[in-house]
Amino acid sequence: MSLRLRLTLTLGSAFVLLWALAATWMLFDVRNQLMLTLDQRLAASARMVAGLLIQLPQPQLGEGGVTRLSAEQLGIQNGLACQVSSLRGEVLARSHAAPDSALDAQRTGFHDQLIGGTAWRSFTLIQHGMRITTADRLDERDALKRSVLLAAALPVLVALLGSLIVLWIGIGNGLSPLRRIRNALAQRSADSVEPLHIERLPAELAPLLEAQNQLFARIGQMLERERRLTDDAAHELRSPLTAIKTHLQVAAMTAGDTAKRALAQAEIGTDRLHRTLEQLLLLARVEGRVSFDDGLRCSALEVAQLAITDASQQAGPPVELHATDNVSRSVLAMPPLLAIAALRNLLDNARRHTRDGTVVCLTLEQLGESKIRFTVQDQGPGIAPELVERFTERFWRSSQGDGSGLGLSIVKAIAERCDCELKFVSHDDGLRVEFVVGLQPGDVEQ
Repeated sequence: MSLRLRLTLTLGSAFVLLWALAATWMLFDVRNQLMLTLDQRLAASARMVAGLLIQLPQPQLGEGGVTRLSAEQLGIQNGLACQVSSLRGEVLARSHAAPDSALDAQRTGFHDQLIGGTAWRSFTLIQHGMRITTADRLDERDALKRSVLLAAALPVLVALLGSLIVLWIGIGNGLSPLRRIRNALAQRSADSVEPLHIERLPAELAPLLEAQNQLFARIGQMLERERRLTDDAAHELRSPLTAIKTHLQVAAMTAGDTAKRALAQAEIGTDRLHRTLEQLLLLARVEGRVSFDDGLRCSALEVAQLAITDASQQAGPPVELHATDNVSRSVLAMPPLLAIAALRNLLDNARRHTRDGTVVCLTLEQLGESKIRFTVQDQGPGIAPELVERFTERFWRSSQGDGSGLGLSIVKAIAERCDCELKFVSHDDGLRVEFVVGLQPGDVEQ
């Protein structure tokens, strides 16, 4: 079911219900007012006849001892029946519209009676020693009531139908901006991520268009990131693959120590290729929002120890761990796998650039009650301040570096994903990296 039809049915049903209730109320009130007006006319006619009778000459009895008076003589409106009788029940006068049988005049006030198969509504008044009874036919009242109700109901029905038509047209015009957005999206190519530009949008749809354009921007960034990753990966993997192939060819064509050295170099190239592929896969998983939540929770000290263990598997300077006495035992507010990976990459980078005979320092500090700061300090040659911003670029390496150029990019991606703080401070004695991680409130590692 279309949105236009659904809105029309919903609002139209509400309109029909409200109009029906209002029309029923109005018609019921019109009917009651009409009946009240007709009854008041009977009472007013009876009082008027009573006032005229005392002014008229004594009527002569006609056939059957009943005087027939015209409506003009009695001063009543045509269509009304009038009967004048004595207190003893003798009929003294009767209008031409009165039924042949006498009207029941024993009860005063209003009452319904059936005379000759015809229903009458009558009013009896006792005045000047006479009973004056006025009456009209109920079938004529019903005919009048139907005509009045029809005259009142017809405009209501026309107004209701007109309202539904206007509602259908109005909803169609109101939804036209959505049709323009749909047409604009349908006309776009599959790889287009340009923002939509649609003029004269209502204020309610402007946030929708803005959100759509933001989605296109994020998709464009993702596609560009994937394209750069593919291009950079192809470029980076080509060199170790070429080197491995060359060393294997040398080993195949030689023997002895030369062949062994070629195989050893091929193994080194394979290890480098393996590390690069692992880094690429980890970066793709972090940026691709793959879940790393395995249900495990670790404190900052445990993460630091595990990261040192992983980093120490490769040859290089040792890592010294320093933790202040106030370091909390609360678990980190991020998956341990990501925390260990980020810290391990920072340690690998520091061990690769620190001078021979020195150590890499890893310091844990408590920041308030909700954060922990990991500080990695090396004793390297340092780096120019203008190059600090390029640390986290993919495959960027300093002139002294021999890594894949992905480690710090992974650390930045993890920091952005887990709302951590990452800061690089370069000085003459080396590079200091600060990695600030939040803590789970009230959750302490046992």
